[in-house]
Amino acid sequence: MTELEQALAENRQLRQELELLRQKLDYVIRQLYGAKSEKLDPGQLDLFGELDSLGKQETSGADEAAEALIATAGPSRRKSAKERKLRLPENLPVEEVIIEPEPVKACPEAWRRIGEEVSEELDYEPGRFLRRRTVRPKYVRIAKPESPPIVAALPEKLLERGMLAPGLLAHIVIGKYADHLPLYRQEQIYQQRHGVELSRQTMANGVALVADWLRPIVDAMAAEQFTNGYVQIDETPIKYLAPGTGKTAQGYLWTSHRPCGDTVYHWHAGRGHECLENIIPHDFSGTLQCDAYGAYRTYARKHESIELAGCWAHARRKFHESFLQGESKAKAALILRLIGHLYDVERDLRGSRAGPRLREALRQSRSRPIVNRMHRILLHFEKSRRHLPKSLMGKAIHYALGQWPMLVAFVGDGRVEIDNNLCENAIRPTAVGKKNWLFIGAEDAGWRSAVIYSIITSCRSRGIDPYAYIKDVLTRLPTMTNHQIVEITPEAWAKANHGNVKRRSA
Repeated sequence: MTELEQALAENRQLRQELELLRQKLDYVIRQLYGAKSEKLDPGQLDLFGELDSLGKQETSGADEAAEALIATAGPSRRKSAKERKLRLPENLPVEEVIIEPEPVKACPEAWRRIGEEVSEELDYEPGRFLRRRTVRPKYVRIAKPESPPIVAALPEKLLERGMLAPGLLAHIVIGKYADHLPLYRQEQIYQQRHGVELSRQTMANGVALVADWLRPIVDAMAAEQFTNGYVQIDETPIKYLAPGTGKTAQGYLWTSHRPCGDTVYHWHAGRGHECLENIIPHDFSGTLQCDAYGAYRTYARKHESIELAGCWAHARRKFHESFLQGESKAKAALILRLIGHLYDVERDLRGSRAGPRLREALRQSRSRPIVNRMHRILLHFEKSRRHLPKSLMGKAIHYALGQWPMLVAFVGDGRVEIDNNLCENAIRPTAVGKKNWLFIGAEDAGWRSAVIYSIITSCRSRGIDPYAYIKDVLTRLPTMTNHQIVEITPEAWAKANHGNVKRRSA
């Protein structure tokens, strides 16, 4: 190779590296300052005419697929002003104020009431503290004054001689884990607005007490969760205090979720596949839906009874990034459009409330041709070698093809969702919370947050008021046995109190 050829090769390599660095910089800037939504205008994806690099045969097939699959999206209907008007709930208590005209007040007998004008406002009165006093009278027999007095037994409590009642304990944990109020803020609110001195340490001890009592319920939820052969799982980092170092270390909340079922959080200080040994029962056999993190594959290789299902939301996100970058925009648009049609099928299935068998049948007839065509196109992209492996488009293609058996698992199993979004949505409350309280305490206390998050998230998914549930359960637990725990899980509680459970909007 001559010096000129060597210089030209180095120049090409430097240009490629510069382009990759620009893409990374643009991506970081977009993550920091750009819109987080991945929604796209359907008109943005009408770029199939630019697919010259696919080759005539593949381009023709792609265009035919696009024409056959493109569905015109109808215009969204904006709500009218009347529909957007604030509606006051009918179940709220009413406090009426009657204002009589001054002439009527002066001479009531001279006036006859013919109607009324009514105007309503939505008002709020802050919660209040109260001293709940339990009085147990002592008695002595009149005929035998020398005999010992008798007194009624004190009802069973969460903690003997404990100061915090179940209602206040429920309010504290809901404030921290549902409303994302750190304990020091709650301490300030109670002191400044109510004149109640309640230290952070006292509330922290109360949170630990609640977690101890609720843990058997979460254990029962976790055992039941893996009984139907399909579970979604994901993990999220959470900081915790490392005593003696003056710093925080990173732990993880592993989240397991079953669609239309409970969500259970599991605390571990690490992220290795060994953690899954303590989360998933050894006798579990079925499908585990997850992202591309290697720990799941390692675990599945060690357990032949487990199959993995992938997440199309993750695959789509990588093509979406390539599309926004402008690199191979037409090709990324084609893949995004085909993925969009997979989600169109899922939207129809949800609208018809299809069961697993019908979902599997319709996916085989409608989704299978789409994924097969997409697979051929991706293989063609890979063989063409026109995308650098480290480019956004190259990474998207490599991810999709590397995950392909997992990505298409949903087509042949009606129980499996198209993505892992339900599990990821369950993680969101923790993401909001850790921005407020920053870390969860010592490593050995992480399970307490996992227990309380499991209860609150599962209550919300079933339309249960978490406060009402926790207060009721904490009141009943001291008098219950271990065999009765299954009677007060969120699922059982919702069935027993179906009249008091709020119906979620569709």
